[in-house]
Amino acid sequence: MAYAIIKTGGKQYRVAAGDKIDVEKLDVAVGDTVTFDEVLASGSGDSISVGAPFIDGATVTAKVVEQFRDKKVIAFKFKRRKGFHKTKGHRRHLTRLEIVSV
Repeated sequence: MAYAIIKTGGKQYRVAAGDKIDVEKLDVAVGDTVTFDEVLASGSGDSISVGAPFIDGATVTAKVVEQFRDKKVIAFKFKRRKGFHKTKGHRRHLTRLEIVSV
């Protein structure tokens, strides 16, 4: 089974054909295809090839399944015995991808 390690949104993901992953929001419409050129490593079986920093000519193709927002994350700060409480929350914007080919 062929796999690759790609870089997008400041993070690295290990992907194979058929995988569904959630990445930081990409500015593409649902149903479009995305090509990732920043392939750090790829392997098949026991062999692996590692780039320095990227593998030349290697690409990963994915289809955009959904644009959505993640669950709410709450940041709660307080200082004991001072009566100080601060609550702040946010929801990340994410893109769900289905890997078509490695």
